[in-house]
Amino acid sequence: MLMNRVETIVVNSGARRALQRWYETPALLRLGGQLAPGARALELGCGAGYGAELILERFGADRVDAVDLDPAMVDRARRRLARHGERVRLATGDVTDLRRTLDAADGSYDAVFDFGILHHVEDWQAAVLDVARVLRPGGRFYFDEVTADALATRGYRWLFDHPTQNRFTAAEFVAELERQGLALGRRWRTRIRGHYVLGVADRVA
Repeated sequence: MLMNRVETIVVNSGARRALQRWYETPALLRLGGQLAPGARALELGCGAGYGAELILERFGADRVDAVDLDPAMVDRARRRLARHGERVRLATGDVTDLRRTLDAADGSYDAVFDFGILHHVEDWQAAVLDVARVLRPGGRFYFDEVTADALATRGYRWLFDHPTQNRFTAAEFVAELERQGLALGRRWRTRIRGHYVLGVADRVA
């Protein structure tokens, strides 16, 4: 589901980027660490490309593939990431079918990143299944998500558009990751009374 105009402005704001750089990224690095040299990563929902920059510069990926449903966002990301040349590959498409969108084979990534995109996907379980499929054994899924608790608040209901069915709580999201062979242990956290869930999961061999 595409973001509406208000959410697009918020996501591309300086405040959102500061939160992503100074809180979310350090928290994910504490839980999952940097990537190994030569790592290939995938970002779900690349937006204007800021997350892909962080994956390259802070997490240490050698290459990043990134996908977004909105072609306008992909164009913005392409301009932002042009200086990285062939280290970045962008595509427009659905995160529930990465085989079609990116020709992503089984076990083709060392890491997958989700900076708050799966709450926009009605069939988010299908997206988690595909994340597990494209990760190599031992590969890592870094995520920071918005839960049903946040989406039910007045602010989210009035300002933003999200699927109204099949939303997930933090516990439901974590349980689905585990069900698909993505092991978290204690490497996940919630914020603001369960409105947000952040963590790192390893693909079980």
